[in-house]
Amino acid sequence: MSESVVRVVELSSPFARFAGRLLVGLGHEVVLVEPPGGDATRHELDGDAFAHWHAGKRSVTLDTGTPEGAAELRRLLEGADALLDGSTEGAEPVAAGLDHLVHVRVTPFGLVGPRSYWQGTDLVVAALGGMLAQVGDPDGPPLRLPENQAEQLAGVNAAIAVLLGLRARRNGPGRRHGPGQLIDVSAQACVAAALEAGALAYLHEDRVPPRPGRVHPLVPHGLFRAKDGHLGGGLGGSPRMWDALLAWLREEGAEADLAEPRWQDPVERKKHQEHVFKVVQDFVGAWPKAEFAERAQARKLPWAAVDLPHELPDNPQLTARGFFTQVRTEQGDRTDLGFPFAFPEGRRVTALTVPGPGADQALLDEPRATRPVDGDSPGLPALDGVRVLDLTWVLAGPYCTKVLADHGADVIKVESVRRPDPTRFAPFMHLSRGDHTDPNTNGYFNEVNRNKRSIALDTRTEEGVAVLRELIASCDVLVENFSATVMTGLGLGYEALREINPGLVYVSMSGMGHTGPRSGWVSYADTVSASGGLTGLTGWGPDDVVGVIYGHGDIVAGLQAALATVAALEHRAETGRGQHVDLSQLEAIAAHMGTSLLTSARSPMGNAHPRWSPQGVYRCLGADRWLAVSVRSDEEWTALCHAIGQPELAEDARLLTADGRRRESTLVDGVLGDWARSLPADAAAELLQERGIPAGAVQDGRELVEHDPQLRARGFYVRREHPAAGAFLHEGVPVRLTGTPGGIRRPAPLLGADTDEVLSEWAGIPAERLGRLREAGVLQ
Repeated sequence: MSESVVRVVELSSPFARFAGRLLVGLGHEVVLVEPPGGDATRHELDGDAFAHWHAGKRSVTLDTGTPEGAAELRRLLEGADALLDGSTEGAEPVAAGLDHLVHVRVTPFGLVGPRSYWQGTDLVVAALGGMLAQVGDPDGPPLRLPENQAEQLAGVNAAIAVLLGLRARRNGPGRRHGPGQLIDVSAQACVAAALEAGALAYLHEDRVPPRPGRVHPLVPHGLFRAKDGHLGGGLGGSPRMWDALLAWLREEGAEADLAEPRWQDPVERKKHQEHVFKVVQDFVGAWPKAEFAERAQARKLPWAAVDLPHELPDNPQLTARGFFTQVRTEQGDRTDLGFPFAFPEGRRVTALTVPGPGADQALLDEPRATRPVDGDSPGLPALDGVRVLDLTWVLAGPYCTKVLADHGADVIKVESVRRPDPTRFAPFMHLSRGDHTDPNTNGYFNEVNRNKRSIALDTRTEEGVAVLRELIASCDVLVENFSATVMTGLGLGYEALREINPGLVYVSMSGMGHTGPRSGWVSYADTVSASGGLTGLTGWGPDDVVGVIYGHGDIVAGLQAALATVAALEHRAETGRGQHVDLSQLEAIAAHMGTSLLTSARSPMGNAHPRWSPQGVYRCLGADRWLAVSVRSDEEWTALCHAIGQPELAEDARLLTADGRRRESTLVDGVLGDWARSLPADAAAELLQERGIPAGAVQDGRELVEHDPQLRARGFYVRREHPAAGAFLHEGVPVRLTGTPGGIRRPAPLLGADTDEVLSEWAGIPAERLGRLREAGVLQ
């Protein structure tokens, strides 16, 4: 490849491999360093794991534990731009002195803190990060999200970290080429920063919500049974949606008592949601899932059929947009899940080759020059100086711009009482100890909009759109998560945007994307998860689907949009060209479904693992206290038997292999469950971790904030004073750049607090014109 292409060397792990895959999708050269026996995924799922995670990468084999192997790795790194390091020990000794190198360490718990040495798996990190406490029935055990979602959150954050490191390197003094740096990515922190309201309810209302089962804890949405499966959806988030659903119920004679005036009050509907949902369920249950979804969407109602991964290639929207990619293996081509967005400039990755072990060994002998370091780091955040115009609302879009703001971008949130953001104004989404009608005190809004400035601008007026165009002319990035036609309706489709600002990076984040037969579909996080395959695999079995009820899909879309934004800024720096990244939230979540399409996964597995045994969640001492345990090998099984005082089980012929332990799961889970039941979850986890066995307590929002020693040691929760809500803790930044750190510099803005300052600074609007605009109601 050309020396202008970014080269990333990958020392892989379950928490790093998705980052490497995403970087392949961005067009970077990713060199996978495999041990002499090949990467572990070559031997998993009949090779499907390797095909999914590592297709498109180049492969070299090295025994990095020998002096010769370490020296060869050093030579490879001398010509690399970044090192994606998921290794247990870390490659700091080998990389020492390579000042140009962006070195991203991806570990379960981070590089510092009392638990930095702890063993972590997807289940254990999901438990200790707060994800497990958010899924499952309130009176049952916590439930893992399928396809290693904790690992994949770490992966997308690590990919963002690589690009931030490259961006910071470009931003040396006088725009000279500055040094690389070490970047610390904690998978636990990535999960703890991605819980929607999981910890916010405790931070802002002193409460810990129970696991929600099949109903969203804030938004009136849930999982409903259809005639032939399940549907995700609900009452929507606006009066129009309630009125449209009620009209449909009345047309079909299924409204029961919901036509009574009392149900027009959203607070009343929330108070008696169980009754309302029963009436809706009685109606929904008579329909086939696909037909109901089509008819609901024709009425602009947010419903979607719950599809399984093997059904995704039949989704007309994914197919029309060219989402899928072919992986070329020795056995032939296979259809696999594609990438979360087309890049650069709309390019789709249509095919990837699965490399053989050491297929690119010649790279070790090919010298490759890198740009010399010719300046020191200014120490400013990686996105310092980047101007972002934020037209987003609710969660997916604001989460994207939060990431950008955390790393130094000047993010201007455009708001108006005429276009109210539910996270500011809707009572059912309000989190605070005070009046739930004050738009400035909602902890939900104030979490995802910290580090931003706010202007009040009514874009439903001609003058408001004119001001918006002036702001667009002076920004680097525009991000919005409207439905597909809103910007065109404002006269601001991409062609118009490009005329205003040819270098603009425009990231749209509609649910389905701007093209395709379902581009007009209305979507929420739960409906996107339903369409993308995630909901259908979340549960205990084919007849016991629980689904993903909180905003995981929104957060995934937000992270992928942040990745797209930084990638597009880097592309502009190289080519001088802006671009439109047409991100579909459906494609973003489908890209997080791992190997599920290659393996044709068709049924939820609960907390079990396809290869390891035992893996599960076990009740401990105390109310709703649970322990997550993963046993990855026969050696760990032996250590577990000794730890729980049952050494004889290590010699039991029935239990010598994972397959045997799986067959005897009643015995194994019973013994482990009896042991755990008598112990505090933290004490049990510590006993197992001392013996190298991955284990961790299932932590809810209170335990994360008050008791987790690792997050505390890393300073994860950060106190800032808000002008209306007072002082409170914010969730921290999971990606730690040691040379150009991000952080929480300021609390979320009051509505319109920065209007005059921004319009003067960005658009050069004089005070007299500001006064006229305010008198005309444009700035409200």
